[in-house]
Amino acid sequence: MITVTENLEQTRAWAADFAKNLRAPVCVALHGDLGMGKSEIARTIIQTLCGADTVVPSPTFTIVQNYDGISHFDLYRVTDASELTEIGLMHAIDHDITLIEWPDMAAEMLPPDTIHVYIDVAGDGRRIRVE
Repeated sequence: MITVTENLEQTRAWAADFAKNLRAPVCVALHGDLGMGKSEIARTIIQTLCGADTVVPSPTFTIVQNYDGISHFDLYRVTDASELTEIGLMHAIDHDITLIEWPDMAAEMLPPDTIHVYIDVAGDGRRIRVE
């Protein structure tokens, strides 16, 4: 399924609709270059499921942020796949709605039913492809 959004508000609306169908345990791998909106999509999913007033900082430096039944990972700074077990990735995958930015580091650990979301530029907006 491919969706093209024209602006940030449409991207957020897409993410909110997408979130409504997520039930734990499920793994969502967010693919895209820097600035494509991976964090914004994850933030919208979390706020849709946990409440609009939920503060959702980027886990770029903490690597993982946990919310009630949702784990948000940013693997950009992870340099060795062995770290993924230490930070609780497998536990999250088994129990939570798990959102993973920069999922390539964890490719070997992702379950076969992982939902892959690919985000790239489409004019001034984004092309979002779900597999």
